[in-house]
Amino acid sequence: MFTTARLKLTAWYLLIIMLVSISFSVAMYRILTSELNRVEHLQRLRQERQLSLPLPNDIPSEFRQRLPRAFLLDPELIEETKNRLKMILLLINGGIFGMSSLAGYFLAGRTLRPIKNMVDEQNRFITDASHELRTPITSLKTEIEVNLRDKKLKKETKNILESNLEEVNNLQSLSDNLIKLTQYQKTNGNIVFENVSLKEIIDEACRKVANLAKHRKISTHIKIKNIYLQADRQSLTEAFVIFFDNAIKYSRKNTSITLISYTTDHSIVVDIKDEGMGIDKDDIPHLFDRFFRADKSRAKTDVEGFGLGLSIAKQIIDRHNGTISVESEINKGATFSIHLPVKQPHKII
Repeated sequence: MFTTARLKLTAWYLLIIMLVSISFSVAMYRILTSELNRVEHLQRLRQERQLSLPLPNDIPSEFRQRLPRAFLLDPELIEETKNRLKMILLLINGGIFGMSSLAGYFLAGRTLRPIKNMVDEQNRFITDASHELRTPITSLKTEIEVNLRDKKLKKETKNILESNLEEVNNLQSLSDNLIKLTQYQKTNGNIVFENVSLKEIIDEACRKVANLAKHRKISTHIKIKNIYLQADRQSLTEAFVIFFDNAIKYSRKNTSITLISYTTDHSIVVDIKDEGMGIDKDDIPHLFDRFFRADKSRAKTDVEGFGLGLSIAKQIIDRHNGTISVESEINKGATFSIHLPVKQPHKII
């Protein structure tokens, strides 16, 4: 993430410096060439004026031939001077470009270093806190489950314990998702690319959400080609599980979800279209933010969650050098388009 930001900031530094340098060079070239043209014009006028003056009659003829002839600047010499001036300015700008690239990259790193340290510290805190919460949450969950096995429990007490267990499960899910999110944000995370079948990944992801789809009476129409791509099987499967789970949860009952894949130049696109309530266009840019839940499309439902799923999916797709686009209209459903490259620049096993 910060490598990309550093390169972008370097590009902006370089763009500003080169705009100033090129503008200055163009101005200098125009001034110098204009001065050369002016000198040539003045010299020509001066020589023409001298030639138009009559010579005195008392000068002997043998000396008339020895008088200096009119001197004019050679147009080819002037043109050659202009070309040399162009080359000098190009070399100067090339040197500025090279030095500015190195200096800009260094300064961009210095600029972003405090931000990177702050984000790293934040991620370490989230990871450590989530790990520390695992033990008490697991203990609390175990105690509640043991108490629920007691047949002597009153119905009211049992309902309270079941409600508590549900909340504990939510906390456990939140803790696990926070750990996943911080892991996928690391540039050196556990991502191993290999040649995998897209159809196998989609089928596996669909199997994991089949019970939820059946419970909500939602059918799926899968039109996925058997295409091979370079990807991390486990993480990419998890990303599609999140997309499918999201589509199912926010779809109306007795509707369908359509999955279509197709190829473009060096990439694969998977469209996931639902028939849900849709997403407001103002909320689409924030869908992949942490803990974001769109007000108009999600707050009106009883869907549980903390708004971390799509953030995790976005991190996974980013790690695969892919992109996600969303199209939606209120009450007309939403379409998530996942673009994945066929080949990765990483080492393949």
